[in-house]
Amino acid sequence: MKPNVPLLAPLLRSDTQGRLLAELYLFPERERTASQLARDVHTSLPTVLRELDRMVPMGFLTERFSGRNRYIRVNREHPLYNPVADIVRYSYGPLAILPGMLAPITGIEEAYVYGSWAARLAGEAGSDPQDVDVLVVGTPDRLEIFEAAERGSSALGREVNIRAVSRSAWDAGGDAFLRTVKARPLARLALPHPDAG
Repeated sequence: MKPNVPLLAPLLRSDTQGRLLAELYLFPERERTASQLARDVHTSLPTVLRELDRMVPMGFLTERFSGRNRYIRVNREHPLYNPVADIVRYSYGPLAILPGMLAPITGIEEAYVYGSWAARLAGEAGSDPQDVDVLVVGTPDRLEIFEAAERGSSALGREVNIRAVSRSAWDAGGDAFLRTVKARPLARLALPHPDAG
């Protein structure tokens, strides 16, 4: 059973809250509805609304109404904007930031975070992950993968290691490394389509 306290950021109430904060704080220029946030965080609309109703009155978020729509954006003027952004970038940044870095690379069919970061997200106790291990499935250009890992390391404040495997190797899962990866927690990265706005 997954613990009540999120292991990636024990200061927060839940991993859902962490993922929501990451979507808001790591993309401060984006303005979204609660429904869009629920979709992006893979949670229910009532859960998102509860979180928003806590943060808007305290000034962490701003809201704007247009017709029946309520648009939410992080408040960059709040005194705690930078510290909160640092916490969520370090703890939940991989799920929010890495998909956008990997999506433009041709040849990537799927991508996962594995290793200690994925294990903490899954609720397995252990020390703070020192790096983020990413496995991409497909035939991406090695230089582009290296450059994405460098950008990811800079953006997240943790070393990002990216390993590519072919579709046939992933599907067969025959070697010891892939058997171990598949047997342990994986966090799938939701790669947006390169042409998506």
